[in-house]
Amino acid sequence: MKRARRRIDVNLEELDRVLDGAREAPLNEADYDKLKDALHAMAALLARAPNTEKTSAVVGNAGTGETGDGDGPDVSGPPPAGHGRNGARAFAGADRVAIPHQNLKHGDRCPECGQGNVYAQKEPKALVRIVGQAPLAATVYALERLRCGAMIAQLKYGSGIPFYRLERLEGQLGIPLPAATQWEIVEEAAEVIKPARDELVRQAAQGEVLHNDDTGMRVLKLEREPGDQRTGVFTSGIVSTAQGRKIALYFTGRQHAGENLADVLKQRAVVAPVIQMSDALSWNAPKLPEGVSMLVAHCLAHGRRQIVEVAQNFPVECRYVLEQLGEVYGIDAQARDAGMTSEERLRFHQQHSKPILEALHGWLEAQFAERKVEPNSTLGKAITYLLRHWKALTLFLRQAGAPLDNNLCERALKRAVLHRKNALFYRTLNGSQVGDLFMSLIHTCELCGADSFHYLTELQRRSPELAGHPAQWMPWNYRETLARAGATTDQQTLPRTRSGARKSSGDEEA
Repeated sequence: MKRARRRIDVNLEELDRVLDGAREAPLNEADYDKLKDALHAMAALLARAPNTEKTSAVVGNAGTGETGDGDGPDVSGPPPAGHGRNGARAFAGADRVAIPHQNLKHGDRCPECGQGNVYAQKEPKALVRIVGQAPLAATVYALERLRCGAMIAQLKYGSGIPFYRLERLEGQLGIPLPAATQWEIVEEAAEVIKPARDELVRQAAQGEVLHNDDTGMRVLKLEREPGDQRTGVFTSGIVSTAQGRKIALYFTGRQHAGENLADVLKQRAVVAPVIQMSDALSWNAPKLPEGVSMLVAHCLAHGRRQIVEVAQNFPVECRYVLEQLGEVYGIDAQARDAGMTSEERLRFHQQHSKPILEALHGWLEAQFAERKVEPNSTLGKAITYLLRHWKALTLFLRQAGAPLDNNLCERALKRAVLHRKNALFYRTLNGSQVGDLFMSLIHTCELCGADSFHYLTELQRRSPELAGHPAQWMPWNYRETLARAGATTDQQTLPRTRSGARKSSGDEEA
């Protein structure tokens, strides 16, 4: 016989009084029993509360009153109630009529966004019409449905949404597009627009300042050269600036940022020395090709960051350093807001920043000379970093156009970090190269203020012209090229596929 559940009345004010009294004197027997009953009641309630939203756990197994963790349905009870309707497939004896879209066909321009193309879906929209005859007759109308797929590359490599999430999102919108199909679409597009990326590399090599750095990446199937002892995989970011124009490049593989920068500089035809901006890590320094000269600048923000990391332990000393560097950054901001040329900015820094940094350099040396700071302490190591790389950290005081820090490249690498965070990895090296291509084009568009979605669309539409004259199809001049050609986005169509066989779905990315 089931024991009756004992009723327990809980008065919160009374429990508060008991707890307050326990601070000053031991609990008496009545108060002890009151607290014990309240705790047992709460424990029982928590034990009965389901900790999952599975139906079997929430409502219990039919007929037993127990909760379970099984994944399958409970077949012991009555079948679940349905909506009482039959799907189109249930009408096996019905005549079937295929109805194409009245205005659009496969490959036409999307009427909503005006940029992408529409593609026929495998499953049509089914409409069942029942005619009142004796016996009943039914007709299934297969209405053609179309989808626009021009945004896949932008969402994947521009916004960091993995293919599997896109597949789930599109499925919820009633437009099923498997991840493998999405990969084939972007791979085909990458082959068509590859000349634009190659031209970006060539023009980036002619830049006045080249920023570089790298971040870790993961490629599941990466074949290494015989004898290669490296175990790491990296995505290097290179940002080239010249005459106010910025180009972003991404390279994923076993090479460090300095090695990738050296490969880019092999295409350099400018005689003037290039300024290389990075932090002081040795693998960011390239082995220069023959005929290329370089001025090395190191990131002042990295030196400042080392001071910030020890500020809690040495507040007085670190405050002085940070305030001096803050004044220098304020001076650089004034030069930028005033729209100064490189030469004007150099003279401005020499007039205002140079005295500040000379005083700071003297103060840093005095900390060791006067034995105020132990060289092996955390503050001593931060000061040693600044003194050791002082010449490269202050190149902007001697060379026109030299930047203060490498923040431009750090921001560019966030796009690769976003991919690593959301998609976790590239499946193959070919997949990483496709990602690098789209990231390079999309981020360069962002740096130039161009519409990356429109740009990628036009590159695919104009692939023959792009292959012949890629320099005319850069993010900063492609609209002028379109205007000269008298092009309008409503009169062109995207090539559906590239020539040649598709890659197998085994190359599908995450």
